Amino acid sequence: MANYATHIAVGTVVSGALATLTVGADVIGPESIMAVTLAGVAGSVLPDIDLREGRASTILFSGIAVFTSFCVLFINAEHFSIAELWILWLGSLVLVRYGLHALFYRIAVHRGVWHSLLAGLLWAGLTAILFHDLLGRHAGVAWLGGGFMFIGYLTHLILDEIYSVDFLGNRLKASFGSALKVIDTRYPGHTLAMAMVTVLVLYLAPSPKPLVDAVSSPALWSGLNERLLPNGKWIGVIGAPVDVATARNPRGNAITTGSIPAHQVPSEDIETKLPAGENPAAN
Repeated sequence: MANYATHIAVGTVVSGALATLTVGADVIGPESIMAVTLAGVAGSVLPDIDLREGRASTILFSGIAVFTSFCVLFINAEHFSIAELWILWLGSLVLVRYGLHALFYRIAVHRGVWHSLLAGLLWAGLTAILFHDLLGRHAGVAWLGGGFMFIGYLTHLILDEIYSVDFLGNRLKASFGSALKVIDTRYPGHTLAMAMVTVLVLYLAPSPKPLVDAVSSPALWSGLNERLLPNGKWIGVIGAPVDVATARNPRGNAITTGSIPAHQVPSEDIETKLPAGENPAAN
């Protein structure tokens, strides 16, 4: 199978290409693109969470442990002394990092249920919840992050299958077919449990409708078609550089980015500014 460095490198290239396409298509603004790109890169290594000594599992459980311990600290900050808070923080950190880690690997099987499209969908839903509920991102941005996560996850599975083919020897290795699969039929109990958790996660996740509406907009695809290739010289290497902003917007109006806002703004906080002298009652 592909090693950790290969998965990171390919995941970064794929996520970067998607991020460029997303910004160029004016789906979201620059303030959100880094977060969704990192979600894609993370997805490219997450399937190896079922590899006990793998870097992905070590990093993931360490991150979960740190996050959980600080949640425990903040929740109990007003109720206990500093000495007790130290004990709670360190205890929750060790319990999750080593206790949960050990419990997980008593039942996890490498290239089992975590190497499946079902697992990718689970991580996509969890990513959407993280972006929306913890980071306060708009539902469209949250699901775009989930989409990047899923594509990064899929990239990992495809790479593993490619490395399962011995092109020089013209043969398939024994591992072929164990990575890229919809569900894991070898362990139906694991698959059923993950399917139930996935349904719950998707129920708790924000609605993907804002993202679906954005990417299905004819205006988006029309603008993407216009910006996909340069109108003149490539990067202005030959001849005078082209002012893209002026060329695309000859009237000089400001170019806005991000058809999906970064954050959800309550409607009552939005003020409509009318031109001077215009009376809304007159309309």
